[in-house]
Amino acid sequence: MNDTAQQGLIARQAAARLLEDVLARKRAFDEAFAQEAAHGALSQAEPRDRGFARAIAATALRHLGEIDHVLGQMMAKPLPTRASMTLAILRGAAAEILFMDVAQHAAVGTAVEAAGADDDAHHYKSLVNAVLRRLTREGKDLLAACDGPRINTPQWAWTSWATAYGEETARAIAVAHMGEPPLDLSFKPGLDMADWASRLNGTRLPSGTLRLPTGGRIEALDGFADGNWWVQDVAASLPVKLLGGVAGKDVLDLCAAPGGKTAECAAAGAHVTSVDRSAPRLTRLTQNLERLKLSADIVTADAATYAPGRKWDAILLDAPCTATGTARRHPDVLHLKRPTDRDKLAALQAKLLVHAATLLNPGGRLIYCTCSLEAEEGPNQIEAFLASHPGFARLPVQAAEIGGLAECVSPQGDLRSLPCHMAAQGGMDGFFAARLTRLS
Repeated sequence: MNDTAQQGLIARQAAARLLEDVLARKRAFDEAFAQEAAHGALSQAEPRDRGFARAIAATALRHLGEIDHVLGQMMAKPLPTRASMTLAILRGAAAEILFMDVAQHAAVGTAVEAAGADDDAHHYKSLVNAVLRRLTREGKDLLAACDGPRINTPQWAWTSWATAYGEETARAIAVAHMGEPPLDLSFKPGLDMADWASRLNGTRLPSGTLRLPTGGRIEALDGFADGNWWVQDVAASLPVKLLGGVAGKDVLDLCAAPGGKTAECAAAGAHVTSVDRSAPRLTRLTQNLERLKLSADIVTADAATYAPGRKWDAILLDAPCTATGTARRHPDVLHLKRPTDRDKLAALQAKLLVHAATLLNPGGRLIYCTCSLEAEEGPNQIEAFLASHPGFARLPVQAAEIGGLAECVSPQGDLRSLPCHMAAQGGMDGFFAARLTRLS
């Protein structure tokens, strides 16, 4: 086997391990990839092969319902639970054959070789060969008969979105989740954005974000080493705008790590206190700020009990959530989360919001936000809070504050972005944010 073929085998074996980690072991995709890249076979692989492994696994997760449906038509009976690696190899190869611009013979041959090299999957080597060869002949026709957006979406999520937004919008969200998202960059104020758009071949969005086509190493992009920008989906950049001008002001960022909103406030001239209970995540926040040549006061503390003995005029609470709004970028989310996770997190969010409110000065602004599509983690939280806290009121969001994105303002006056918004420009993450004030 030549070096190119060997690297292709390593990448596909790694993709199968990633899929097994996520789907059989319920491990977060980014965590599994980081482990594989640092300590697995990918640690010795070229960047392009690491990227290929990640792309295979991510594509399989985005289209898992379709892939499993088509594979099910190819086998007389499902594989036993103990054959999780065989199933992962089949899913990865199916992603290549059905959705990626990869030579089919290479996908089939390497998958068979990967099965033969695995201690458990080698028992199914002949099955892998037969299923994938048939897939190259019949797979696309079977795929065309699938309702992809529907079967790629877990039932609980589909029901939740159809209830909150209607069937048509639920389908549009599911369609958006099937595509690979572009790369969004937030820049420090004062830079020539027309120049940067030209240098990076990007498009400036109405809110000021620079959008690039996906692909390539982020660290290799112009301006990364100099700390001119940070990666942040356009939707994630909007909640900070609801604070208004923060130059020279004190801002409290609760549940701050990994620090995109801290960076946004600090770059705008605010003095930021960043609070998070996770020391490792705060280490990452600190590293990000160092690259960006920005500073903040970093505090390791539980945001639900943080008691500094003072109050703020500007508070951000980016509460822990199911993150279903980020499924475009994190396609494992919908396969790892369940309604029970949502309900537990909703209880935590309510506790965090009540405590954050005690830290707000009269007339100040408190931004509550989550990267979730679930009503229980967004508008329902705000309605419950306002019903039990008559000393607070909602300050409605105006489209002009968020770059004129009127479709992202809910009838109640909250920020409500959906993955299907800005569809012609590549979509955006799902975010909810409400702006509250303490009455005098």
